[in-house]
Amino acid sequence: MARATHNPYETDLDQNAANTTPLTPLSFLRRTAAVFPNRTAVIHGPVRRTWAETYERCVRLASALAKRGIGVGDTVAVMAPNTPEAFEAHFGPAMIGAVLNALNIRLDAEALAFILGHGEARVLITDREFSSVMAKAVAMLDPARRPFVIDIDDPQAKGGELIGAMTYEQFLETGDPAFAWRMPPDEWEAIALNYTSGTTGNPKGVVYHHRGAYLNAMGNIATWAMPHHPVYLWTLPMFHCNGWCFPWTVTAMAGTNVCLRAITAKAVYDGIADHGVTHLCGAPIVMGLICNAPEDQRRELKPGLKMMTAGAAPPAAVIEKMERMGVEVAHVYGLTEVYGPVTICAWHEEWNELPLEERAAIKARQGVNYATLEGLMVADPVTLQPVPRDGETMGEIFMRGNTVMKGYLKNPRATQEAFAGGWFHTGDLGVWHPDGYIQIKDRSKDIIISGGENISTIEVEGVLYKHPAVLEAAVVARPDEKWGETPCAFVTLKEGSTVTEAEIIAWCRANLAHFKCPRTVVFAPLPKTSTGKIQKFVLREQAKAL
Repeated sequence: MARATHNPYETDLDQNAANTTPLTPLSFLRRTAAVFPNRTAVIHGPVRRTWAETYERCVRLASALAKRGIGVGDTVAVMAPNTPEAFEAHFGPAMIGAVLNALNIRLDAEALAFILGHGEARVLITDREFSSVMAKAVAMLDPARRPFVIDIDDPQAKGGELIGAMTYEQFLETGDPAFAWRMPPDEWEAIALNYTSGTTGNPKGVVYHHRGAYLNAMGNIATWAMPHHPVYLWTLPMFHCNGWCFPWTVTAMAGTNVCLRAITAKAVYDGIADHGVTHLCGAPIVMGLICNAPEDQRRELKPGLKMMTAGAAPPAAVIEKMERMGVEVAHVYGLTEVYGPVTICAWHEEWNELPLEERAAIKARQGVNYATLEGLMVADPVTLQPVPRDGETMGEIFMRGNTVMKGYLKNPRATQEAFAGGWFHTGDLGVWHPDGYIQIKDRSKDIIISGGENISTIEVEGVLYKHPAVLEAAVVARPDEKWGETPCAFVTLKEGSTVTEAEIIAWCRANLAHFKCPRTVVFAPLPKTSTGKIQKFVLREQAKAL
């Protein structure tokens, strides 16, 4: 008897409003404010606000924006450090279908003007500390397309003036705390716009949707095994991949946001000690700030402090220092295009028996996918054939899943190229270890080809960081008539340390194959982005000029 093609599980069992709701991080705020209304949501200097108060402010923001005619598909730009206003902006605009564009506070007026114009910002909420650069940026726009400007008049801001039509607090007063805000009818609706820090040409606008924001926020919780009510220190900029989705993560867990306007060693130690911080995130530069802080700026760190690091491949030597201080380091990896971190060096208990140096070397790997990222592989960049899992064969890192961006705003060609073959092309080069863990060896643009041999700048930097006198190091290609390119090291020394170029080169030759060793060493401070990434394109230009 032929089997019936009828599937009973697809009959009269349709999706409906009772069994299907679009995923959105807005649901986190609604729940937390209802369940834990009196718990502290935000700490900012002397300011303390509960979740009930924070929820009301977000609703007022949504209402005030709606009264200005802002709605679905409109962009609300925010230029602010890690303040309560920046946090609230992760919810208020989304409550009316608008899109948050958190601006990089280190950008110049020209770059900001491009972003405001390209993103079609209708409202600009700007902290007074950045009034000078924002006034210039707005003035560069067509007068007919300039956004409505609102000032954040933070008492902790240093200098600046008010350039907007009203202050943020005045704007909130125009909002209705009983405003009936909307949940997105479709989880594919945009929630945020983030611009990549492109080194050539104009930056690309990366568009996030509610589903991805929800899932990556939950991925952070599962990956880090975050408990209820974490106390989270904002050492990571909220404008960087929406703070790796942690505004939504902390909200889901009814935690406390400890805001920091400026990231200094003293501010970090004080924040941790004064508020009982349990979790923080940041690039390796933040770890360096903590473990190399002067004694007079340090406070006691209680065991169990957890730090998530990404943004650049962390040297094993830095991880080792942090763990000697009792800080539990989680190494993650991601990009703007995937909502921040989406891989983790997931830890195995048996690795705890290894010497600290070996543990740190393992932890320096980028690891395996979050449970919320469907696919991760290292493959040939042209054929997309996976490379052998031998820890040696180099390939490009590819990703796919629900936490990959919608695409690049108004740039279909770049979107198609990024998604060619049904995978997101990261542009990062790495290897696949036998246990399935990936490890970045370089950005494709950072690899050095010397005499036909590929040299990983990350490998050379790892050796440099182990030198006792080295605080920071970066390696780039320097043009060479004979070899094509040779490694050039830029090094910042620890305070009070002295070492010569010859000694640094000798150190590398004792720890690396000789062809990988720097031929040139430059002692100088390293240029960095606002998120702590070393600006290698600046160093490459300097190396060319040597």
